[in-house]
Amino acid sequence: MSHILELYTASTRQSAVDWMALASQQPCVYLNRKCLKTRKSQPELTIGTCSVTYGSKQPKNVIICPHRFLERGQIFLDCLHLLTLHEPGHELHRIPEIEIPGGSVDYFLVSVRDGKVMDFVGIELQALDTTGTVWPIRQKFLNSMGVPVELEDVGGYGINWKMTAKTTLVQLHHKVETFEGLGKHLVLVLQDELLDYMRREFNFGHVQSAKLGHTIHFHAYSLSDDAENYRLSLATRSSTDTQGIALAMGLQTNPNVELEVILSLLQSKLSSRTLLRL
Repeated sequence: MSHILELYTASTRQSAVDWMALASQQPCVYLNRKCLKTRKSQPELTIGTCSVTYGSKQPKNVIICPHRFLERGQIFLDCLHLLTLHEPGHELHRIPEIEIPGGSVDYFLVSVRDGKVMDFVGIELQALDTTGTVWPIRQKFLNSMGVPVELEDVGGYGINWKMTAKTTLVQLHHKVETFEGLGKHLVLVLQDELLDYMRREFNFGHVQSAKLGHTIHFHAYSLSDDAENYRLSLATRSSTDTQGIALAMGLQTNPNVELEVILSLLQSKLSSRTLLRL
């Protein structure tokens, strides 16, 4: 059994795959174009790995490419309820890569009427980062399928759980403030395995069942076996706000710095002389 679960969006368990053609075309079905995952040492070559297994005792199915979450467009349908101004008859658009204060957002799900934007939801995709390289295992699998490739004996991969989780929360902390100020929602699409890690390693006790009034929503998906394929399905939904993200990161200061400054100044001015007397 290969440690690679999906290569160029095809399951490695499928019995009727022309791996020679797939390795030549290097497609990404989810993006409807050539794969974007390239080797750092050879940027003209694509890696193509969507998901892998990790762990020896109880192997986990781990998504390592964010585009893997685009299967069937399900993640967008699962955000429809957060378009609170959307009405029947409105068009729905999905727009990639928009810059906002705090950074870039992967996708926006937009409700449009007569060419005018009526509402929107920001959607961030977070796959797990790897350490090392999956290239030797990729090559070994293709070789076993009769594809003539150059084998490499040196190398291997690990899953960088800590850095993925920490970087994700830091980036969210900046972006959530923007969405909260606009009164809009931001959704983090991630794997259930990563959210479980966050709950164990960070202060996530307050991040519970999803509430429409919260700004940041966590949509955690599982990658489960489906005959010869793997299928993405929504496992849990939870939510919080800007202060909740700060609390999760262990920040001691209130993220609303302006409010804290004003409250501190007012507090310092209190005296018997400022007491209003009628």
